[in-house]
Amino acid sequence: MIKNGTGWERNKRYHFNDIVIDYEKIRPEYPKKLFEVVIEYCGHGEKKKAIEIGSGTGKATAPFLNAGYDVTAIEISDNMSSFLLEKFAEYKNFFVITSAFEEVILEENSYDLIYAASAFHWVDAEIGCPKAFHLLKNGGAIALFRYNMISGDGDELYNEIQKAYEKYYYSFYQSNKRPVKKTKEDFEKPSEIYISYRFEDLKVYGFKDLVMKFFDYEKIYNAYEYIALIDTMSDHRGLPDENKFALYEEIKQAILMHGNSYKVDYIFQLYMGRK
Repeated sequence: MIKNGTGWERNKRYHFNDIVIDYEKIRPEYPKKLFEVVIEYCGHGEKKKAIEIGSGTGKATAPFLNAGYDVTAIEISDNMSSFLLEKFAEYKNFFVITSAFEEVILEENSYDLIYAASAFHWVDAEIGCPKAFHLLKNGGAIALFRYNMISGDGDELYNEIQKAYEKYYYSFYQSNKRPVKKTKEDFEKPSEIYISYRFEDLKVYGFKDLVMKFFDYEKIYNAYEYIALIDTMSDHRGLPDENKFALYEEIKQAILMHGNSYKVDYIFQLYMGRK
């Protein structure tokens, strides 16, 4: 079978345009404490301006609106943008621009906060990081956060799920090495942060006062919920239907055979810097 990239090419960010409702329903919420840490770092938002890169369905938008920030959402998807406008229609301090962050034209030295929730890895960092730096006021902050999923169950179910990936996922996507079961400690290494965001270090782009924080969250999914979750992931949606449906069926059956319960440990990574 022809190899087809890694599964995480930037053109796959367009897959989200077709799954707005599913994304809103099944994707995890971000920890309240995470937002508190960001706002403490940047300051409360009265008369402050923020840019949210890749807002999606607004999973990370309300806390900043409620803190008083004027939030401009930069969202590449037409359908996501429409959803955002409806979801936050009551907020007079919310604005949406349908565009890639790399292409949008905004006034430099004008923003107090630029943040992205599970989105900045879709941005070309060589464009996005310098652009964010120039858009921020002196003393303004960038806050990048995302999550990683770790199997919270024993090795037996995890290994069965990985066998399905070997057959249907890695036979399609290129991979230099087979998946490794990473731990919470693995995801707290700076090197994992850089891999997640596809750049080396914010200080390379002029940012200072760098901070890394980590937050834990766990959720138990039944088989159908877990399939719904992974079906919102761009690399999974990029699989041929034959591979995708076979993968989902084997994972579903594995979870059903283990009591229809699969515990996922989430590790939220927060990376901040100041201009």
